[in-house]
Amino acid sequence: MNLEDALAFASILISIALVAVILIQVRGEGVGGLQSGSFVRTRRGMEKTLFQFTILLSIVWLSVSAFAVYVR
Repeated sequence: MNLEDALAFASILISIALVAVILIQVRGEGVGGLQSGSFVRTRRGMEKTLFQFTILLSIVWLSVSAFAVYVR
């Protein structure tokens, strides 16, 4: 397994994890997330952790993808 294959495999795994985390967040919002209005609430606890993990995964995925393009 060369570096290009490893980066492609890592990119696939990270993207699957990213989709899963996003789907968990959407499922957790329920009907309240569909309403529009001036209702503002802050993220707390697990919701905040998932949000931060989503940001981290997206940065890692972008970095791996950019490095894979650079290696080619």
